[in-house]
Amino acid sequence: MTYRLLVTDEIDPEGVELLRAVPEFQIDVVPTLPVPELLLRIGDYDAIVGRSATKISEAVLRNGKRLRVVGRAGVGIDNIAMDVATELGIAVINAPGGNTVAVAELFFGAVIGLLRHIPQADHSMHEGRWDRTAFMGSELRGRTLGIVGLGRIGTAVALRARAFGITLIAYDPYIATERFAAVGVTQATSLDALLSASDIVTVHTPLNDETRGLIDAAALAKLRPGAIVCNLARGGIVDDAALRAACEAGRLFGAVLDVYTSEPLTGDHPYRARNEMLLMPHLGASTVEAQRDVAIDVCAAVRAALLDGELSRSVNIAAGPDDWSAVRPALDLARHAAAVARARLSDAGHRAIQSVTVKVGPDLAPAAGLLLAAAAAGALEGIVAGDRLNFINVRNVAAARGVELAITEGGDAPHPRAVEVRVSAGGTELRVGGVAAADAPPRLTRIGAFHVDVAPRGTLIVIGNADVPGVVGRVGTLLGDAGVNIAEYHQARLAAGGEALAVISVDGIPDPDVRVRLLAIPEVQWATIVHLQG
Repeated sequence: MTYRLLVTDEIDPEGVELLRAVPEFQIDVVPTLPVPELLLRIGDYDAIVGRSATKISEAVLRNGKRLRVVGRAGVGIDNIAMDVATELGIAVINAPGGNTVAVAELFFGAVIGLLRHIPQADHSMHEGRWDRTAFMGSELRGRTLGIVGLGRIGTAVALRARAFGITLIAYDPYIATERFAAVGVTQATSLDALLSASDIVTVHTPLNDETRGLIDAAALAKLRPGAIVCNLARGGIVDDAALRAACEAGRLFGAVLDVYTSEPLTGDHPYRARNEMLLMPHLGASTVEAQRDVAIDVCAAVRAALLDGELSRSVNIAAGPDDWSAVRPALDLARHAAAVARARLSDAGHRAIQSVTVKVGPDLAPAAGLLLAAAAAGALEGIVAGDRLNFINVRNVAAARGVELAITEGGDAPHPRAVEVRVSAGGTELRVGGVAAADAPPRLTRIGAFHVDVAPRGTLIVIGNADVPGVVGRVGTLLGDAGVNIAEYHQARLAAGGEALAVISVDGIPDPDVRVRLLAIPEVQWATIVHLQG
């Protein structure tokens, strides 16, 4: 299969070469396109890789009928219509770690530049003056730095700040207490507590509904007199009007800004008139090293997503373990188990799915959310129109159809890597489970009350029959006469002479009339044929 990829916004060549090296990829490298041209072209591509210059709007995503992956060479994803990408099942992949060092180093360069008046001194020197006494500065040593957001960049700032003899305090309600101690910073109990204790405040959080306007007038009023506010994260986290007013009132020493609510900054923006503001044109990731690293990171992740379905780097997917390959067999098992349950329920007349529940063994507990998404996809495939039902959009699809998704406690699981899926439809629930062992292909081990042992692959024929002599032979003969090759045949029963169940793995896709002919065997009570998808 050939995939077409559109690469734009001057992605570093080392990243592009990772894509060019794949025989299945056809790469078009173009400059940043005007919106009308992008809308016309995007429908031809399976993936687009770019930076912040290209806005991946709702219109772009909906026009991208083949689009499977959006790669963002950088951290921020606010130029992408994330809700629409998720709705459409398009993976959004960023490169969160590639610019960490670049931003952390820029922070110290800018703050020292502000404290020591370096931009003004340089300007003075280039104008031919020697104004040594006009640029008396201050030191970092002995100050308290408050870090809002102790993620990758916040941590990098903290680790480097210790060399300056700075007291460190951080606030991040989403980071475990142990992390603060490991980084060597004091954990602030609240944002207000951090602000009142800080001489310098730097924010390193994403821009979302929770952080928009986080540093507003009330927050700035809690800072110590002569404090410095730094925003090298995203414009809008610090309130523009409030920051300008605080500077005009002389309550702040100054501010360091690399990002703005609207970019690029217009020529008459009020910030430009403030000498106590050190302004930069969004330089955080603008180093040769950072651009190389983010390009390599995102291109490698896009490659894996297209070739292997490896979505661990997608930011709009349920969280899973770092090692996607280790959990992939369990994902396939969950999806296939749900597909078996859905097909059997449908054949029994129960077509309206009400709920999907998963229970997993302890070794798979970290990936339970992802396994639930896989099970939901298996339960809904073939029912939902369109070909984009996947781990990314399945929760939205399930919610829209009123299908309840749940994870149950797996403490009594029969195996550390067991997966059990329960699908309920029309008031009837069917339980299908298996084991995805670390050293062997996954196996289905239970369908309803029956214990089975068969690989969920290709096409499965599941039969309920009376436990009497000759049934296996008649079924095998019928399939042979129909040209259906049997890979595995497992027969299970609850008690001798009672009800039995057969699970038959076959090659290829049998003709539709095979099921009709199976049902014509007197001892066969029901038959379900399941075509398992990837």
